[in-house]
Amino acid sequence: MTVEILQPGTGEIPGDHYLASSPTTVVWGRLPCAADAPVLTIDPGQTVTIDTVSHEGILEDQGKDPLAYFSGHGVPASSVLEDAIDIARELARDPLADGPHVVTGPIHVTGAEPGDLLKITVETLVPRVPYGVISNRHGKGALVGVLPRGEHNVSVFAPVEDRDGALHGVLPLAEGGPRDVAFPLAPFLGTMGVAVAGDTRPHSVPPGSHGGNIDINLLVEGAVLYLPVQVPGALAYVGDPHFAQGDGEVALTALEASLRATLRFEIVPRRDALAAFGEVTGPLVRTSEYLVPTGLDPDLGEAMRRCVRAALDLLQARYGMAEHLAYAYLSAATDFDISQVVDIVCGVHARIRESDFAAVPAASPASTSRTSASAASASAASPEGHIA
Repeated sequence: MTVEILQPGTGEIPGDHYLASSPTTVVWGRLPCAADAPVLTIDPGQTVTIDTVSHEGILEDQGKDPLAYFSGHGVPASSVLEDAIDIARELARDPLADGPHVVTGPIHVTGAEPGDLLKITVETLVPRVPYGVISNRHGKGALVGVLPRGEHNVSVFAPVEDRDGALHGVLPLAEGGPRDVAFPLAPFLGTMGVAVAGDTRPHSVPPGSHGGNIDINLLVEGAVLYLPVQVPGALAYVGDPHFAQGDGEVALTALEASLRATLRFEIVPRRDALAAFGEVTGPLVRTSEYLVPTGLDPDLGEAMRRCVRAALDLLQARYGMAEHLAYAYLSAATDFDISQVVDIVCGVHARIRESDFAAVPAASPASTSRTSASAASASAASPEGHIA
């Protein structure tokens, strides 16, 4: 198994639309707001193939020259992404005021209105390069003041290799040593969000009710993210591509590397959203196995409490479960995982097994999520086109 180098516009592009990351279609270090003009307008139900760009390899402490940086790690010049080179050369950010992330968008989804939910289905995630970077920077990470040791930030280059027929990230046990550790890839987008109201772009690091840098590693192929729409058209965006991440992301970044993502965007009208999930005030994930409410707060303990509250509200709204019984169920049967502790605002997410409620009829919305006419038949043919 090999990784094809996916330069902008090359290779398979399965979406109804294609969105490249270029100096005119990305925001570096900030997230879109209501004042931003969309770089693409789509109908609900359509898919978009997006070439995302990782910030690792283009940042100032890495030289702001991805060609030189990755060539220094033995990567051929032809295997360094042209869009990363263009963004680093043509755009600038304030490292003291802005975040590191390259954010692609915003995308206007016709008909989305505040109060609705934007439903983003992850159709495919394909590595664009066979390498990535894991960084630990001063003042960041779980062990601030302890790691990194020495005065310099640490960025670890990690090649991707085929091990037993599957792609793995590889790290040596010691610098220059002959032995290594390999871990499987599980690609996902760390940043998926909708624009906030007003004319101020939020910092790209802390997540919030708008989504943003939520770093939930369950958002692999097939998963769905629901976000409360805050401005007309939703103005969706993505970025911060990962090849792999452990819950917590303790060093600051995980295996960061560029992905080609194909996503489907749908609208869940407020009435249907309330019937299916209750009041959704922040990111809600759904996988083939789990419903995943979230809790966000600068204090990890408070993030945990918010996640528990969101899980209780979801069980009460969706299944009519009494609060004290839902609380007991969560304690006995649900894992609460730390999404990350390194993004100023900490994240906790709960994994509620839907199979536990197989005998309980979930709330039935009056209609399916809104789609364009071209996508309606496909959605109707598949249970994934429905929200309940």
